Amino acid sequence: MMRTRMARRVAAAAAFGGGGVGVLTGAMFAVLYTEAKMARRTVGEPDGEPPTADGMYGDLPGEPITFAVLGDSTAAGLGVEDPMQTPGALLASGLAAVAEVPVRLVNVALSGAQSSDLERQVTRALEHELDVVMIMIGANDVTHRMRPAESVRHLEQATRRLIASGVEVVVATCPDLGTIEPIAQPLRYLARQWSRNLAAAQTIAVVEAGGRTVSLGSLLGPEFLARPKAMFGPDRFHPSVEGYATAAMASLPSVCAALDLWPLDEVSPDSFRGEGVLPIAQAAIEAAAEGGTEVTGTDVGGRERGPRGRWALLRHRRRQQIPTPATVEPDAESGADPDGAESDSKVERTAPTPFEDARGNVAEEI
Repeated sequence: MMRTRMARRVAAAAAFGGGGVGVLTGAMFAVLYTEAKMARRTVGEPDGEPPTADGMYGDLPGEPITFAVLGDSTAAGLGVEDPMQTPGALLASGLAAVAEVPVRLVNVALSGAQSSDLERQVTRALEHELDVVMIMIGANDVTHRMRPAESVRHLEQATRRLIASGVEVVVATCPDLGTIEPIAQPLRYLARQWSRNLAAAQTIAVVEAGGRTVSLGSLLGPEFLARPKAMFGPDRFHPSVEGYATAAMASLPSVCAALDLWPLDEVSPDSFRGEGVLPIAQAAIEAAAEGGTEVTGTDVGGRERGPRGRWALLRHRRRQQIPTPATVEPDAESGADPDGAESDSKVERTAPTPFEDARGNVAEEI
């Protein structure tokens, strides 16, 4: 109940221009910031820049879907060398396979970005005629002591601006920084609570603005806690190749659902799995605790709001392994293929991607 009230207060402060909530400021920010600096000194700064993956995905007929990725280094795919291993490329490939039309990827995410950078990123993204956007933001807001209400306000404004432009918005909420190995206890517990509170407040603001969210939870689920060496990259801060694939599999159903392309949406919510319609604050808290949980607005009896605020539909998405299209066309503007080489031809892909099994069949992971 306390966390529900906290999420409501942060979201309300963002909506009305408040500076923040006292319990999440002051000493908590200072301690978390200090520990984050110590952790960064331990692991060092990641080398290089994220690979560029912009371009057309799917050698398929039909009008392309234009898909943009906004956010921070995780959205950009920092830490991988192959552009096809970035979350944007994985999501674009999966979306093309589900929609059976090509998908043009536009990635304007920036390493080190905080929510305050979203206004600039939205401006850049809207230079294209977008259909759907994925935003991954929040971790740097935590480590750089941005007030939660300010962080949420930037995200809400970005969401409203995109939706007003006719773009569907999916937000992958703040990951659980309590999974980061170099952050020691008891500060790891503090990081977990802070980031989950921010994720819940992000959910309330985004759904109120007309978007939908998917929780990254403990950086996409229990795998990151159980197998941190496999799921994190060499810096022990950013995801590994396998970690990014897990993130993409958890987010893909929500991106497809935003465009009414997810066939499982025809199945009623499963109450035995904890799915169903809840007041938005309660749904936000539950989603923040479990990776891959989607929250979107809904109505009950034709009404969007009940006694405890906006109604929300909570779904625990089953991650899907989906075969991706066989080719990727270089971005015409850059003239570069996804591997960074100059080329006028398409890039053939012969090996299964993280969405495929060895036979290229659709496989479900419960």
